[in-house]
Amino acid sequence: MQQVKNGDKVKVHYHGRLTSGETFDSSEGREPLEFEVGSGMVIKGFDDGVTGMKVGEKKTVNIPAENAYGEKNPEMIIDYPKTQFPEHIELQVGTPLVMSNASGQQFQVKIAEVKDDVVILDANHPLAGEELIFDLELVEIVGAKPLIIMP
Repeated sequence: MQQVKNGDKVKVHYHGRLTSGETFDSSEGREPLEFEVGSGMVIKGFDDGVTGMKVGEKKTVNIPAENAYGEKNPEMIIDYPKTQFPEHIELQVGTPLVMSNASGQQFQVKIAEVKDDVVILDANHPLAGEELIFDLELVEIVGAKPLIIMP
């Protein structure tokens, strides 16, 4: 039976959770995730996890932060003046916001702390610094040719 290798397009059902057991994403109730292995479409640890799997196989992989969304980058913590926020925005820790940089690119941040005159914003990926656990099931290797084995 064919095993997944770099460059294969695959379909995978997955359940992603943190080490605390909290689910952060799942393909349950949806079509399986389709991607090309090794193309950078998914995090490195996910690519590595499906490599070598066979159709129908299930397994659980632990992905350290460096093979997921990386460690938290302290340079992505921003002090932003409280006076720059529109009055209608309620400033609460954990609130997600969208900011734009000087060139107009938008990116997501969340409020990490509210002080008297500044709001501390965290622009790191929400899963940065986290070890991730994925339950994987290889559904299909798209375009896989059936193997013919001579007796």
